[in-house]
Amino acid sequence: MYRSFIRPLEFMSSGTDAIADQDFTIKFVKTGSREMDKLIAVYNSMIDNIREERIQVEEQHFFLKKLINASPNGIIILDYDEKITDLNPSAMKILGLSENSIHQPIFNFSHPILKKIKQLEIGKANIITTEGFEKYKCEITHFIHRGFKRKFILIQELSKEILEAEKRSYGKIIRMMAHEVNNSIGAINSILQTHVEYNTEENSDERESLEIAIERNNSMSFFMKNFAKVVRLPQPHLEKIEINELMKNIGKLMESQANSKNITIELHLEKNNIFTSIDAKQIEQVLVNIIKNSIESIGYQGVIQLISKESPKTLLIRDNGIGISDEVMEKLFTPFFSTKINGQGVGLTLIREILSNHEAQFSLKTVEAGWTEFRIVFKS
Repeated sequence: MYRSFIRPLEFMSSGTDAIADQDFTIKFVKTGSREMDKLIAVYNSMIDNIREERIQVEEQHFFLKKLINASPNGIIILDYDEKITDLNPSAMKILGLSENSIHQPIFNFSHPILKKIKQLEIGKANIITTEGFEKYKCEITHFIHRGFKRKFILIQELSKEILEAEKRSYGKIIRMMAHEVNNSIGAINSILQTHVEYNTEENSDERESLEIAIERNNSMSFFMKNFAKVVRLPQPHLEKIEINELMKNIGKLMESQANSKNITIELHLEKNNIFTSIDAKQIEQVLVNIIKNSIESIGYQGVIQLISKESPKTLLIRDNGIGISDEVMEKLFTPFFSTKINGQGVGLTLIREILSNHEAQFSLKTVEAGWTEFRIVFKS
């Protein structure tokens, strides 16, 4: 009688110990006692259900972890104190973070994207533009964990999609415009040239007017050729190039133009040779355009600095010109945007296309009082 009373208690004690230890593999064998066997059946069924649910949860967690890590979008999961608990490789790449950033407060990091994300309303997505041309769709939202709300951040890169859409749009328009303009200008100039040749000196005013018309037509043709450069830009032919030597050559090339406006070009280059895989001709075109913009920004009497850095492989072009306002900063690298009265906006558009094809990171901003910096960081 004693054993019939005490055995259920021993069984319950063993079962609760197994559950307390989270050991869901222990099951009990039936004893032949109707009451005990009924209790054992209930316990074994409960343990089976718990084990299956636990396996299912672990499988889901593993799947979600794999999915988050494979996602091209940046995903950052925060705890209740807004410290990072998880971030995927895409988020690390976009924000320049590492696994050492885990358990750190997210908004302690100084990345410009995070500064703007901090100002977002929860559940409301917004487009954020960085100092280069990169655009990101960012959103802070939350999920329920153990009855409490936890935040997570989504960062979706839009730059490539936007860039491709822009290129398709303006490429089609430019090709159509160039075709029509060039065809018309060729025919009109031929007629005008014939009239010029048959005009006598007695009709000098008419002759001069015709020559002015021909000159304006030629300017229109040159105008369209500049736009066509962006559309016809070939993919870069990559070669190992020593960029210190490249900077020296560009400095010499632009020295005469700078000196004519009393502007000094200074070289601040690394002592060691820096080799990187680039298309030298295209990067020369980029540097020439940047330095020309710096000369125009200074106007008269100033300094342009050409700087190289080894790790990472970086080129800096700095000038002490008029600087860039916040309003202009937001529109930089927008196709064909220009602050010049007669500017076409081709220069920065061409720079953007070349550097994007090189997979280089770049930015243009006024970094301190009196100095504006164009930064180029090469991939390898």
